[in-house]
Amino acid sequence: MAMDSMAASIGVSVPVLRFLLCFAATVPLSFICRFLPRGLPKHLYSAAVGVVLSYLSFGVSSNLHFLVPIFLGYASMLLFRPRCGILTFFLGFGYLIGCHVYYMSGDAWKEGGIDATGALMVLTLKVISCAVNYNDGLLKEEGLREAQKKFRLVKLPSLLEYIGYCLCCGSHFAGPVYEMKDYLDWAEEKGIWSPEAKGPSPSPYGATIRALLQAGFCMAMYLNLVPHFPLSKFTDPTYHEWCFWKKLSYQYMSGFTARWKYYFIWSISEASIIISGLGFSGWTDSSPPKPRWDRAKNVDIIGVEFAKSAVTIPAVWNIQVSTWLRHYVYERLIQHGKKPGFFQLLATQTVSAVWHGLYPGYIIFFVQSALMIAGSRVIYRWQQAVPPTMALAKNVLVIMNFAYTLLVLNYSCVGFMVLSLNETLASYGSVYYVGTIIPVVTILLGKVIKPARPARSKAQKEQ
Repeated sequence: MAMDSMAASIGVSVPVLRFLLCFAATVPLSFICRFLPRGLPKHLYSAAVGVVLSYLSFGVSSNLHFLVPIFLGYASMLLFRPRCGILTFFLGFGYLIGCHVYYMSGDAWKEGGIDATGALMVLTLKVISCAVNYNDGLLKEEGLREAQKKFRLVKLPSLLEYIGYCLCCGSHFAGPVYEMKDYLDWAEEKGIWSPEAKGPSPSPYGATIRALLQAGFCMAMYLNLVPHFPLSKFTDPTYHEWCFWKKLSYQYMSGFTARWKYYFIWSISEASIIISGLGFSGWTDSSPPKPRWDRAKNVDIIGVEFAKSAVTIPAVWNIQVSTWLRHYVYERLIQHGKKPGFFQLLATQTVSAVWHGLYPGYIIFFVQSALMIAGSRVIYRWQQAVPPTMALAKNVLVIMNFAYTLLVLNYSCVGFMVLSLNETLASYGSVYYVGTIIPVVTILLGKVIKPARPARSKAQKEQ
C-alpha cells in the first residue's frame, strides 16, 4: 500500500518506483566500496550487491537473464580464446535481440513500465568488450590501436572478478560502460588507484554532490515539462492542423523534454561510480592539479543542447556507449591503411539501433543520425575552407551548422520516442521530411562543392 501511494504521488508505476529506489541505493552502496579491502572482498561485494539489486528491481527472472550473456562470454573466453571476441559479440547480441523481440520493452517504456532489458543492454556491452580484449591479448602490440593496447587482457579474469565487473554495485542498470582492465586496477588498487600513484587520493565528495544536484534539477525539469509535451500529441488530429513552424517547434520541445529523463538517470549513475572511486580517471595538468572523473561521465548537457555540430553529439551524449561503439565497431571496420567512410558510420549506427531494439523508430533514427553527421561534416569542411579574412562568412557557416544540428537532431529523435513505423513516418511527413531532405541535399552538395582542405591541427583531425 505504501508503494502504491508513493508511486501515485509522483506519477509512476510501482515497478518503476521499485527500480528508482534500487537505482538510488547504488549511491550509498557504492560508497561502502571505499572502505573495503582490495581484491577478493571488493569483487565479492560488487557481485553480491549487483545480484541483490537486480532481484529487488526486476525479480528472479532478471538474474537468470543476466546469467546467459555472462555465461556465454566467460565460456567463449575459457574454451575458444582465438575467436572469443566475435563469438561473444554475436551470441550476446543474439540473446539481447531475442529478449527485445519477446518483451518488446519499448512499448512498456512508453507506457511507464520497466523490465530488465535495459540492464541487459549494458551487460551485453560489458561482456563483449571483455571477450574482445581477452582476444586482443593474443595479438602482438605492434599494429594495435592505442585503445587495444590499453585495454587488452593477457590473463583470463577469475569467475568472481568477471561477475563483479559485470554487476558492480548495480552499474549494469544504466551504465556507464567501463573496461575490465579499469575495474581490475580499481579493485586491486593498481595503476592510478595505487597508493604510490602520483598525487594524493582524490576526494569524490564534491563531484558526487554536483552529480546529485544535477540529477535533482533534471528530474524537476522533466516532471515540469512532460505534461505539456506528451508524445500522444503526435497522433492527435489537432497536431496535424497546426502550421509547419508550430509542428516543428513541438518536435523540438518533445525531444528537449525527453532528454531530461536520460540526464536524470545518467546523473545518478555518475554519482554512484564517482563515490565508489571507480570513476576516477587521473589528474588535470592545471596547477594545482584537479581530479578527473571522465570514466563516470555519460552526458554533457550543455554540449548536447548547444552542439555546434552533429559530429560532436556522440562525444557528449551517452558518452561511454559511444566510446564502446567507436572502439569495438567503428575502428574495427576500418581496413588497415584506409580511411573510414560512410559505410563505417552507417554500420556503427545500425549496431546501435539493433542494441536499442528492433523497433522501426530506432532503426530510422540511427540511419537519420548517420545522415545528420555526414551532412554536418560537409558544412564543417566548408567552414574550415573559408580564409581567416572572411570572418563573417565563417560565422555564417558556424551558425548554419548549429541550426542544422538543432533541426535535424530534434526531428530525428521523434522516431526514437514514438518507435512505431506509422507514427514515425506521420511525424516526419507532417513537416515534409525536412530533417531527411536537408542532410541528403547537403551531402550531395558536398560532392559538388569541394573546397580545398587547409592544413589542420591534430585536434581538428581527430574531430
